[in-house]
Amino acid sequence: METLTCDILVVGAGPAGTSAAREAASTGACVIVLERRAVIGVPVQCAEYIPAALLGELCLRPDFVVQPLRGMKTFLNGRPIQEITAPGFTIRRDVFDQSLAVEAKKAGASILLSTRAVSREGDEVLIVGEGLSLSRVRAKVIVGADGPRSMVGGWIASENKNLVPAVQVKVRLDHPLEFTEVFFDDRIYGGYGWLFPKGDEANVGLGMKNRGNGSHKIGMVLLDLVSSLAAEGKIKGKPFDIVTGRIPAEAPRAIRDGNIVLVGDAAGHTHPITGAGIFQAVIGGRMAGKWAARAVGSGDMSNLANYESEWLDLFGETLERGFSRRRLLERKWDRLEEIIKYCWVTFKEYHEAYERNNGVGQRDNME
Repeated sequence: METLTCDILVVGAGPAGTSAAREAASTGACVIVLERRAVIGVPVQCAEYIPAALLGELCLRPDFVVQPLRGMKTFLNGRPIQEITAPGFTIRRDVFDQSLAVEAKKAGASILLSTRAVSREGDEVLIVGEGLSLSRVRAKVIVGADGPRSMVGGWIASENKNLVPAVQVKVRLDHPLEFTEVFFDDRIYGGYGWLFPKGDEANVGLGMKNRGNGSHKIGMVLLDLVSSLAAEGKIKGKPFDIVTGRIPAEAPRAIRDGNIVLVGDAAGHTHPITGAGIFQAVIGGRMAGKWAARAVGSGDMSNLANYESEWLDLFGETLERGFSRRRLLERKWDRLEEIIKYCWVTFKEYHEAYERNNGVGQRDNME
């Protein structure tokens, strides 16, 4: 059995993994990236929106941008309740992911497609490639960027415990739209629906939790949403290209053990309320790659603790607040009309409530 050696093994070639690989490889570290899919970014499991600020951070040719967006409209049980200016872009997520992978390879990282990690023993990871050929990789640092149900997370007993099911379809727009649209509805328990315009098409989907007996089924709720958008004259024709997935909705947790760190969805770094995660994945990936390279260079794995602390300094409070608001949203769902401003990020009450309560686990003002 062939044994490969490297400084840093990255499992997963999404935005978090390739950002980590690029950052580490640019320092001269030997980096191998495993990607289970044959084509990076395919199939797309994303609403395909990025904030304007991220585009400025990337230093990439914006070939993946489909459409600029002016802002967001929020609806509650069918009626508009807010419109805000929030510049951003809808993108082709597959092209976006592939662009990051190209940059990682330019920096010197090797990317193995159709290859997945199977198990780990010490510093060695058993991998399976095309044709089910087995190899081993011996690495000094392992970066887990393998998604919401991370195998690498299981190796260090740091797994996502709170995953929100999501489903999305593509639709054709009846006319151009310049705003994203977000739909809160009594039937979409613990989540929301969305419409993200992409030129003459749009992504329409929703994420929601199962409330138990008598709860609405996610597929039926999505069909109802699509039907209502058609009745309003926003979309036309039949939906196509259905995709499903799971979105982490976690409070910050330990994401490092020994020579292993987690990034992106594997680390639960998506926003617990909005489900947004591309920005955190790219920035967090860079942090992980930087500290992984320093740990290798110094021979001191305790350097990896700096990744965790740097991440928390930048994003920890945002995730804590989001998880606090999610707990309120689910607990008081039957009072959605009253609590929505405390539970959606575009309202000032969302932020004020957190400041008054001073963190997760404190009694909120909506009791």
